[in-house]
Amino acid sequence: MSRRIVHAACALLALGGGMATAIAGPAGHAASPAANQIEIRNFMFTPKTLTVPVGAKVTWINRDEEPHTVVSANGQFAPSRALDSNDRYETRFSKPGTYTYYCTVHPFMTGTVVVK
Repeated sequence: MSRRIVHAACALLALGGGMATAIAGPAGHAASPAANQIEIRNFMFTPKTLTVPVGAKVTWINRDEEPHTVVSANGQFAPSRALDSNDRYETRFSKPGTYTYYCTVHPFMTGTVVVK
């Protein structure tokens, strides 16, 4: 390993307290997390709670191999269709409030969007 790589690794460890994370994008390149995006991975919505401003568009992306849905617990927004792997669902939140949602296929999967 070159000294430059070792020094860079040490700097990352020092800055991150020993933990470094990256999100893989297309072709395995590191990508920053997209704003107002919720990933469905390992039968969980991540982040579980997302806070956005009024008028924001939120995107859900299914990273699992199983289909999932995004459905408002109180009918506050239109439900998604069944999302296959890498499918996306988007909705815009035009009013402040707390929007709880779940997956109809796996009802234990829940999440919340807080609009301020």
